[in-house]
Amino acid sequence: MSTDDSRPEVAPIDRREAVREKAQQVRAQQSRARLARRSALVAGVVVAGVAVIGVVAWTISATAGRPQLEPLTADADGFAISSVAGVVGVAPDVPVDPDAASTPAADATPTPTPTPEATDATAPPVEIRVYVDYLSPGAREWQLANVQQLSAWVEQGAATLTYHPVSMLAAKSNGTKYSLRAASAAACMATYSADDYFNFNNELLSRQPAVDSDGYTDAELADLAIASGADDPKKVRSCIESGDFTTWVKDATERAVAGIPDTDDLALTGIPMILVNGQAYVGALDDPAEFSQFVMTSASDAFYKSQQAEETPSPTPTPTP
Repeated sequence: MSTDDSRPEVAPIDRREAVREKAQQVRAQQSRARLARRSALVAGVVVAGVAVIGVVAWTISATAGRPQLEPLTADADGFAISSVAGVVGVAPDVPVDPDAASTPAADATPTPTPTPEATDATAPPVEIRVYVDYLSPGAREWQLANVQQLSAWVEQGAATLTYHPVSMLAAKSNGTKYSLRAASAAACMATYSADDYFNFNNELLSRQPAVDSDGYTDAELADLAIASGADDPKKVRSCIESGDFTTWVKDATERAVAGIPDTDDLALTGIPMILVNGQAYVGALDDPAEFSQFVMTSASDAFYKSQQAEETPSPTPTPTP
């Protein structure tokens, strides 16, 4: 009995062609899948790029829309003292009382203050510049020792006095950046109540918190400013509690560290830095007599230099034959 198999026998060549065709189909499907994935990836990158550009544009526009605040009363990053009214010496470690201005210590006795006057009334006043960090114990020590004679010199016109608030100790207040905030608060007072700035400056140093403490809050700094006689309490409080001048204080500090103008290549390397006619005072911070002597010596030097400049004859032009 014979078996009739009607299925045609596939030749080896036909089988190879079928396998090749199947492989081409698989490759085509894989190619289309890769193309689809690549297109999706490119689209994702484009979308992400557009989003980044949008964020950058928003940031730039927001920054441009927010003014970079600088105190208009600052001159070379310093505030000249225009009034010493209300400034008194206070006992150390007096707590902040926002409802009352400071009162003199019970045993405070005025002492005669020598005046740095040259022998000629036309001599220019001595220029005193103070770079102050309000968390610096040395700055406090110098201020308390010299506040009475500084006040007298300014009132008599014998000296000009300028304070430059800086922030060198921002890392020494448990993360609250007290020295930065206090310097910004001082700039607020100098901007909106210039006549009371010296009083507030003295209060900040007299009532200085301890290093490595939190320091005063912004609200407490505003209370102290208002107790010091702020002319516009609302503006002063808003400026202090908003930290309007913190960026300016940072920039001013960096500029002073890079170099102090009108000096022989001096730069801010420590605090306080007290300059008298451009010369750094390196004497005892707690000795007002030593500082006074330094000031009077600088005044005499300035006077004699001005006299020599006036007495130097101008060159006479040689007549032509």
